[in-house]
Amino acid sequence: MAVKKNSPETLCPIARAEDIVGDRWTVLVLRELFMRNHRYDEIQAQTGGTPQMVAARLKSLEADGMVERLAYSERPPRYEYHLTGKGEAFYSVVLALRAWGETWCKSADEGLAVRYTHKTCGQPAGLGPLCEHCGELLRREELISEPAPAYAEERKSRREAFKGNRGAMADKQET
Repeated sequence: MAVKKNSPETLCPIARAEDIVGDRWTVLVLRELFMRNHRYDEIQAQTGGTPQMVAARLKSLEADGMVERLAYSERPPRYEYHLTGKGEAFYSVVLALRAWGETWCKSADEGLAVRYTHKTCGQPAGLGPLCEHCGELLRREELISEPAPAYAEERKSRREAFKGNRGAMADKQET
């Protein structure tokens, strides 16, 4: 991914933010990090991105200070990716995209992909940014998420397909 860094040419905060997170794959990588998927394989499986695409987005997010890479294995070297404070601050944007997508991009009979319960009041949180029950600002650490069965199955299918594809590639390499 060619990193476009045009933002110093403008004072516009939207243009500057778009330089960092302005493509589908970057937002999907961030979604996975917010869903507490920290390992590269799971991020790749759930986004459907190519290895090069996912690696480029993670490197770019790391360079922009939104993600930090932490070693979890020395032999072989393996890393997890975690959001920094700057990355965590993007949650309100992801929550807004989710609300817009649930409202405008799905049919009513599909239902919510993920239901959130607000830990503070113990009630359904709604689509945000404020809890539909108590009116408090929704924060990621104060939400309990429950994927709808169909969405949980969709994610499980992606994970299994990814593992199957990796196994098939390993078999080809051995022959």
